[in-house]
Amino acid sequence: MTIRVRLAVMLAERNVKSKDLAEFVGITEANLSLLKQEKVKGVRFDTIDRICQFLNCQPGDLLRYEPEEDD
Repeated sequence: MTIRVRLAVMLAERNVKSKDLAEFVGITEANLSLLKQEKVKGVRFDTIDRICQFLNCQPGDLLRYEPEEDD
């Protein structure tokens, strides 16, 4: 199972700067960057909530499930 984070896509589609989103959400730009790069093991629901508020989107717009292919 693979969960893909589409935050960079959402920011680009809405022409939003990471700095502005990080400030609104209340996290550092470094942590937001780690989330965008899919280098986090988890994310708090309140963080997703604040991101969705700012970007006017649904959690499903930020996260995608991609099944692993069998070898």
